[in-house]
Amino acid sequence: MNIFTLNKFFKTYIIFSLFILVSCGSNDDKEKETTFYKKENIVQNKLELSIEASGIIEAISSVEIKSKASGEVLFLGAEVGDQVQKGAILGQIDQRTPKNILDQAKSDLEAAKVRLNNAQSQYDRGKELHAKASISDKDFEDIQENFAQAKSTLVRTEVSFENAKIALDDTVVRSPVEGTIISRTVEVGQVISSPTSAVGGGTILMTMADLSKVRVRALVDEIDVGKVSIGQVVSIKVAAYRDKEFFGTVTKIEPKAMIEQNVTTFPVLIDIENDENLLLLGMNTDVVIEVLNKDVSVSAPTMSLRTRKDIYSAAAILNIPKNSVDNFLKDYVEGENFNKFIVIKDSKDGPKLSWVKIGLSDLSYVEILSGLELNDTVFILPSKSLFDYQKRFKERVQASFSFG
Repeated sequence: MNIFTLNKFFKTYIIFSLFILVSCGSNDDKEKETTFYKKENIVQNKLELSIEASGIIEAISSVEIKSKASGEVLFLGAEVGDQVQKGAILGQIDQRTPKNILDQAKSDLEAAKVRLNNAQSQYDRGKELHAKASISDKDFEDIQENFAQAKSTLVRTEVSFENAKIALDDTVVRSPVEGTIISRTVEVGQVISSPTSAVGGGTILMTMADLSKVRVRALVDEIDVGKVSIGQVVSIKVAAYRDKEFFGTVTKIEPKAMIEQNVTTFPVLIDIENDENLLLLGMNTDVVIEVLNKDVSVSAPTMSLRTRKDIYSAAAILNIPKNSVDNFLKDYVEGENFNKFIVIKDSKDGPKLSWVKIGLSDLSYVEILSGLELNDTVFILPSKSLFDYQKRFKERVQASFSFG
């Protein structure tokens, strides 16, 4: 666990079962005050920590199906939810105009071939005549130019013919991939525009996606996102199958935060195998990301850790002299408030201050790397803020019962 999170925990999660009982009676009664604290042994432990988040099932990738041909839709071959194979016919567009263009291109191509044959014959004759000086250089150059233009015209008409065949083929819309139809935005009889000619990108006929593998876009709090890493296994549950647990893998942590109602989260993408097609797009999910699962040989309660700032209030409860605390704190310890903290452990000579080095933490318990051993006993006492609050509360209670 990141130590900065542990420090934040100290600020927000130091609620402890400690009560100061104030007994008030007549003016002759003596004030009685009882302070309760807790002792706990140092033991082996298993540290576990998980992050919970919510998310939505979405397709990993989706394909928008458009027709390269414009015109009236005569046939649609799939409904929403249909599983289609690659190459399956999804739609048919009116072929009349493309077919007419193809017929004209075919006719132009045949004429171009005839013109080229004629130009070839003229060139061959002109070449012989020019060699015998029967025609001028200028006449032979004109024959050469006509021959070159005929060859160029044939090439252009061949290209036009091929383009016309492609345009006719484009009136049949086929599936580019294997997948499931997830939306259909047109109906038979509707006139659509081509993406190659329309400024707006053309009309979308359908959208399809491969749903054999889906993903969850989970929103993880900014405090926890640093604990998530690529490749982590994630537990996922959906409302439709509360008795079934799905598992996914973290594949991406998006770098841009989402802020909603002053809460900052980061999208974490989790891929899930969906071989049974149980997970549907748009389903809400509960995500649990395990970030810590480790057996440690020495652990202590997190609330037994103290800092230089609040050790005095804790020491006062146990009647540890202030000069003893001053002497203990006279030297700065490298790593204070990062991986070095103070504990008060029990000994045959009474409470004793000690520095400890910590490792991982699950917020309730923390791994002890040095400073404590198994079966040592530590004191768990209130934080300084709670101690000060209890003191102010006691003073208010005393004032409310004061009659003179």
